[in-house]
Amino acid sequence: MAVIKKFTLSEVAKHSSLKSLWVIHNGKVYDVTEFAPDHPGGDDLILEYAGRNVTDIMKDELEHTHSDAAYEMLEEYHIGYLVQSQENEKGELHIEETEHFFEDDFKPKQTDLSADAKGSQFLDLRKALFPQMLRAKFSKDFYLQQVHQPRYLPYAAPLFGNFLDVFTKTAWYMIPIIWFPVVGYQVHNSLKSELPYVTAPCFVLGVFIWTLVEYILHRFLFHLDDWLPDHPVALLLHFTLHGIHHYLPMDKLRLVMPPALGFALAYPLMCLAHILFPATAAYAIVGGAVLGYIGYDCTHYYLHHAKVLDFHFKEMKKYHLAHHYKNYESGYGITSKIWDYVFGTKLNY
Repeated sequence: MAVIKKFTLSEVAKHSSLKSLWVIHNGKVYDVTEFAPDHPGGDDLILEYAGRNVTDIMKDELEHTHSDAAYEMLEEYHIGYLVQSQENEKGELHIEETEHFFEDDFKPKQTDLSADAKGSQFLDLRKALFPQMLRAKFSKDFYLQQVHQPRYLPYAAPLFGNFLDVFTKTAWYMIPIIWFPVVGYQVHNSLKSELPYVTAPCFVLGVFIWTLVEYILHRFLFHLDDWLPDHPVALLLHFTLHGIHHYLPMDKLRLVMPPALGFALAYPLMCLAHILFPATAAYAIVGGAVLGYIGYDCTHYYLHHAKVLDFHFKEMKKYHLAHHYKNYESGYGITSKIWDYVFGTKLNY
């Protein structure tokens, strides 16, 4: 018979740092040290409750209610049960069980990728995901249900399972490195024209236009769920473009847009700008829009993985993570909620 691990409140309270972070939920003790850096709300939020009971806070609607997927993820870090300790008249320590559901065959539950694949009948995270999606015969409804139940891995899951995987991974700092020169090129071309005074206002207009493009892309391209054809090829494209991000939202290397995809989406928009506006204005608008894009992608990474300090970004972090973990059919804004207000898709959480 396996040994049941039991801990007192004082024992759990000792594990209240990022080096060793335990929490209590419904009488169970969880070691979430490994998960804390990738906690959707940031490790600073989970650190606030380190060594304490999180049962009430996890269901507090004023803070942030957690999805079924979050509770399933928590179970992976289950290490034992909470007991109460008291001293009797003789000064001897007496352990009293606080829960009646101790299991004789209890073992600390580790991440079991095989069980996830078998239980969900969806994808096996131990294998390359793209070939699985290519061969899959999922219905659209089943696919959307599964892909919007977040899974967690402390590493990047294989997409192709070969050298092509490197092209699907992008570190966040590559975005400003690659795209700032594009901004400079556009602004330079605008300033060398005969109407340089047009550059500044058109540049600002470009940043503003990007905020609308950001919303449109997120809602109508990345989340075209209602219009998505019920066909394996359509599901594969959806998964590759954005579904994988909702399936594995804490994957650090698939949070920002790969440069090749970024250029593929940007080129027709740049051409459109030159069709709609004179060259001087077009260059400046494109420059501003690209700067807006840089801010968008860096903000997206920041909301998922950084310790957010600014009030605006703290609010946007909660907002965006509610989009992932509570309701993916609203809350499309990343840098702000402005267009969610305009188009009636503001997420209430």
